[in-house]
Amino acid sequence: MPRTSRRLTVHPPTLREAEVVRILDLTPGMRRVTLGGDQLHAFTAADGFARPAFESRGFDDDLALYFAHPGRGEPVLPVQGEGKLIAPRGARPLSRAYTVRRWDPQAGELDVDFVRHGVGVGTTWAYRATPGDRIHLSGPRTSKTLPAGADWWLVAGDDTALPAIARLLDELPSDARAQVFIEITEDAHRQELRQLPGVDVTWLVRSGAAAGPVSPLTEAVRGAQWWPGQAFAWLAGEHTAVRDIRRHLVEDRGVPKEDIDFTGYWRRSAVVALEGDGAVPDPERTVTPFQRLHDLTELVAPLAIRTAVELGVPDLLSRGTTGVAELAAETGADERALGKLLRYLHTLDVVTATEPGHYALTPVGDVLTLDFIADRLHSAGVVGRELLGLHGLTESVRTGRPAYASVTGRTFADVRAEQDYEDRHLERLAKFQPALAGSIATSDLLAGVGHLVIHSGGAGAHAREYVAAHESLRVTICALPAQADWLRRDLPDSIPDERQRARVGVLEQSVFEPGPAADAVLVSRAFKTLPDADAAHALRRAAENLTPGGRVLLIEEVFDTDGLDEHDGEEDLIGLVCHGSGLRTPAELDAVIATAGLTRRSARTVGLGTTVHELVRSTAD
Repeated sequence: MPRTSRRLTVHPPTLREAEVVRILDLTPGMRRVTLGGDQLHAFTAADGFARPAFESRGFDDDLALYFAHPGRGEPVLPVQGEGKLIAPRGARPLSRAYTVRRWDPQAGELDVDFVRHGVGVGTTWAYRATPGDRIHLSGPRTSKTLPAGADWWLVAGDDTALPAIARLLDELPSDARAQVFIEITEDAHRQELRQLPGVDVTWLVRSGAAAGPVSPLTEAVRGAQWWPGQAFAWLAGEHTAVRDIRRHLVEDRGVPKEDIDFTGYWRRSAVVALEGDGAVPDPERTVTPFQRLHDLTELVAPLAIRTAVELGVPDLLSRGTTGVAELAAETGADERALGKLLRYLHTLDVVTATEPGHYALTPVGDVLTLDFIADRLHSAGVVGRELLGLHGLTESVRTGRPAYASVTGRTFADVRAEQDYEDRHLERLAKFQPALAGSIATSDLLAGVGHLVIHSGGAGAHAREYVAAHESLRVTICALPAQADWLRRDLPDSIPDERQRARVGVLEQSVFEPGPAADAVLVSRAFKTLPDADAAHALRRAAENLTPGGRVLLIEEVFDTDGLDEHDGEEDLIGLVCHGSGLRTPAELDAVIATAGLTRRSARTVGLGTTVHELVRSTAD
């Protein structure tokens, strides 16, 4: 796993109401709205629970603003839960993400800068707002520190990234070195930015033209003089430009992926205005690329899209190979058959014909170039390999048993035994662990723990956070041989500090074997693949060698039957076809815990709404 360049802090998800205090037009293209109000400080909500004060520690922190749907006076809001915000049933909240330009905790003031453009719910609100107006917000969900170890910065963004870039320049140390490229619509949109002796700022003016795939930003970065030393790159703006700049940095400049932070703030797409108000999008007729892609999930369409991904067609189109003959040669496909596939993808608005026999990606198709989307759609991807089992869903529903082997000829356990697949699987898991591990490390869950045993994917990321926060803590990671092999190779990157790494060991052992004596055992998301009896046995074994007063810390996703969620349903079915199990309901998890002879002492919500169950031996044992 690549070393994380920026340390992460997780903030409790909190819904707040704020008031417009001031409005200032910074340029003809940017308006600043200053928000204030009691709920930006710590406050007690109507439900009687205390909420923390607003925090923003990172220059690129973002928050969600909630707007009223067209024709409605009040916005649909998420429901505040313990450690999370819950989307209500029925109408969904209409929200947009914006950068925290400035947060002054003493004055209790929050600045949000809005780019002025045509049809947009946030822009329209900002340019119609007056002091005294109210708005709800949540976030930031997380904050990142400035990266450690970089010799200089490469910063590139368009108008939408300007608030974050301006805050970055405000917060950089005086001796920082950076090349900053900012693309704006017209010269009048330049802003006064903090000047530092080692920072070069280049303004790129589109002269009124709309931002597009031929980006001055991309060309400027390609032509930039490359300074010696280790660079850290921060990229934000239109998705295609950001993607192409990142490719250039990785493939041409050799910048490690972990030293690039990138965000596609927006994508080109057609926005249909409301008939009665030309400045507000019509939600019924305006469909984002992500929404459109989500709609293409029935039979022929998803199979055709997956075939294109497996052949590498979206990536080739994005790199400029557009002709059917050339695409066929690059992919090793039959030209006539590939032409049929592209013709069908054209009907789905995934590609468009630029001239006879030549195609380009539409905004919908452009989404397919994202790594995490391709991983899900490609049959060899980490997630895509699991999804193959869904072809046996009928069999699994009929029998209650896994159907993966009948579809693929191999059990999913056989797949996991492949070192290459296991490496990629663990690499993916590790990327999602820092927020959770950091929250556990700074809680009191590890208080009094001298030796911790971990059973978890991404265990190296957990260990890194724990040994950094607790100087006397020893950690033993238990894993099967293929996982242990990856973890041993990963630990020097996950824990670069040799003294901290010396307190972490890897033991080849399954979750069914009693581990070494420990004050606490962390078992994270290990039971979705196990039947109830096996899960209870594993829990019992985990507690077997606990020292007196020791605890099992259990993290396990459950299926909330009171708040049905489509994604929980998907994970449940994938667990069924691959393993014959799936997500348990809270009552089913309670039954497993009881069968293991354990009692729940507490349930803590940490990170972004993750529940940690503190389990101890039942007094009857």
